[in-house]
Amino acid sequence: MNTIDDVLIRMDQIVEECKAKQSRIGYFAILYRQVTRRVKDGILAGEFEDNPRMEVLDVLFAKRFIDAYDRWALRETCTESWRLAFEASKDSKHLVLQHLFLGINAHINLDLGIAASETMVGKDLIGIQGDFNRINALLAELVDGVKSNISKVSPIFGWLIPLAKGRDEMLLNFSIQIARNGAWKYAGEYHADPNKEFQVSDRDKNIAVLANKLISPGKFLAFIVKIVCLLEWKSVSKTMDQLDVVVEKSIS
Repeated sequence: MNTIDDVLIRMDQIVEECKAKQSRIGYFAILYRQVTRRVKDGILAGEFEDNPRMEVLDVLFAKRFIDAYDRWALRETCTESWRLAFEASKDSKHLVLQHLFLGINAHINLDLGIAASETMVGKDLIGIQGDFNRINALLAELVDGVKSNISKVSPIFGWLIPLAKGRDEMLLNFSIQIARNGAWKYAGEYHADPNKEFQVSDRDKNIAVLANKLISPGKFLAFIVKIVCLLEWKSVSKTMDQLDVVVEKSIS
């Protein structure tokens, strides 16, 4: 894949594969496809500081998800952060929002910093910070829109918020802004360290810990999640279709 159009073609294929297999990986794929479409529109409109560079960043960023997805499908090794997200997708006891956050956790907290560094090989990383923040802002905008309209796919999700008030639960407090800040810090560490393999391995271990917290919230919230989950739509393909509508409206 060399262009954003190549990425969109592959994302369309992944979405259709997930629908056919009733795979919950499709929830993140739906969200991320819309992010990619929005980035393409932004590039065409000249919204970024360096639009050709943004396409390079977008392709490198997307490839990390697509490569992880392909490796997992072939039963090959991928990062632990993605493996946990993919394995969780087999389980119907997790909420749609949990699946979305697991994908975002792996993709922003691990993949984005690496992609930013690879985009700026041989250059000062600070030069891409503005566009780095912009792509995060687009993702945050989409996620906020999905959370605001999550009742379309999870009718009583709103119950979680007041019931868990005051509890330190990552599922409810997951923040794109905090993830972005951590991802930028990691991008600098990865960019400066010649031992890239160690950087990926070490970061992946830490992000996998966060993934496990998303998968297994505290006992009280886990009980509420179980109740909410019973009332979510059970057809993965229908949920994907509805989520696609919600995500598209969130960016318009």
